[in-house]
Amino acid sequence: MCKRVDRRLKELQLPDTRAYRSFLKTHPEEWDFLDAACSITISRFYRDRLVFDHLGTLLLPGLAELASSQNELSVRCWSVGCGSGEEPYTLAILWQLTVAPRFPHLGMHITATDIDSYLLQRARRAWYPASSLRDVPREWMRIAFDETPRGYRVREVFRRDVEFALQDIRREQPSGGFHLVLCRNLVFTYFEEALQREVLDHILEHLEEGGILVIGHRETLPQPIAGALKAWNADLGIYRKRSPG
Repeated sequence: MCKRVDRRLKELQLPDTRAYRSFLKTHPEEWDFLDAACSITISRFYRDRLVFDHLGTLLLPGLAELASSQNELSVRCWSVGCGSGEEPYTLAILWQLTVAPRFPHLGMHITATDIDSYLLQRARRAWYPASSLRDVPREWMRIAFDETPRGYRVREVFRRDVEFALQDIRREQPSGGFHLVLCRNLVFTYFEEALQREVLDHILEHLEEGGILVIGHRETLPQPIAGALKAWNADLGIYRKRSPG
């Protein structure tokens, strides 16, 4: 972040951060750049293997049962701060290869949101370097990706259930309810506690009763609103929405 700010000072021909603060007062549009510069994106497929293993063996089958009991046509998921798409595509592949054969009557729809339009463009193209796939199970490489001179591309059959949208979680959320929300290593790491509570409140409004929230395994939820959730596996950052009352 410091390197990014220093580079920006040179671009604006400003001598130091004090001058930059003055510049921000007279150029409010610059806050958008600074906000984006403070976003640290580190992502790859199947990041935090234990979390996705847990999703594939227990959580997604359980959510499929929940959706079936509610006569739903699909399990609806929301990936918050999806970056360049590795997380939602991992989820889509996981569903189709491990869960969908057991629930042929159910689909999955994934809404993936991020504040960075450039990253979303990359996500829609779905091209990735080998370094982004270093944690991917070997069988997935054969089934889910095409190897090309430009790198690896997610095959279309695994892209069709993922919808990307430009959104700032602090100001807007996708419509509808979700059975699963992945909000990892963003809100509960970088936001101040009051804003964490506000965002979590919005997430809970969109999370179905009995639905699952996954946060980063090193993150903690703000109190007291976290009482609306019950720890499923706190060590992995997995929580379930309680029934009212």
